[in-house]
Amino acid sequence: MADKKIVFLDIDGTFTVPLEKPTKLASRAVRKARKNGHRILISTGRNMPIVSEDVLEVGFDGVVASAGRHIEIDGKVIRDSVLPEETIKKCLEIFHRFGIYCRIESPEGIYIDDSLQAILTSATADLSNSELIRMKKELDSDVGVKPYTKYPHKGAYKLGFICTDLADLEKTKPYLEREFHYVVHPYAEDADCYNGEIIRKDMDKGEAIERVCEYYGADMADTVAFGDSMNDQQMLEYAGVAVAMGNSCQELKDCADVVCESVDEDGVYFEFKRMNLI
Repeated sequence: MADKKIVFLDIDGTFTVPLEKPTKLASRAVRKARKNGHRILISTGRNMPIVSEDVLEVGFDGVVASAGRHIEIDGKVIRDSVLPEETIKKCLEIFHRFGIYCRIESPEGIYIDDSLQAILTSATADLSNSELIRMKKELDSDVGVKPYTKYPHKGAYKLGFICTDLADLEKTKPYLEREFHYVVHPYAEDADCYNGEIIRKDMDKGEAIERVCEYYGADMADTVAFGDSMNDQQMLEYAGVAVAMGNSCQELKDCADVVCESVDEDGVYFEFKRMNLI
């Protein structure tokens, strides 16, 4: 497999327009690359309950979900690591203390504060913020977002957040920054809210690339990662070749080796062609 690549594709804003079906060209790129002997995996911040069937049915060698805490390869669960409930409880307490609303992503589903739903409903999403676009669409979809009161308190993979003042978010960092990556997604100068997530530093999309390479006995230099948002930063930093979508924010583009067309221009397909994967 010396000349073969292991490719990691984010979903929202990369492989698909948020919460839309994969295009024919994007699907063709994955299927043809696999036929040519390359390994293609999804690498998403989504937890498995909301990785949609229309994405999975395209056919992949594996899925990295929950920003690296869950890994499946060849239909087998290689890793499933949930943060202890005491950790989730501590994070929630700190965020709530400073007026920040939360989104809990666990094996059972997604649970959100009532106030987070209210802010999401009225929020204006910048075009480069695929995460906020997706979360707004989720409220009107059947992905099963539930109120926080239904959360089973058995631990979770990660926490998302929304706040109306970045200064409030800064106040939480002395308590959590040593342990967690703070991912703040792009926002306009006149933004009415700020969204992001915290991802524990022991496992992220970048570290997951190492685990997948160990599984295949592959070299990290033979990996390629495609992403569009700041929760893809670690993945792009680890990969042999880092590709940012044309719809990415400038900060992520600055981390990339290559910037391809945007997701709505089938950037994945055209970059696969340029890389001779298909």
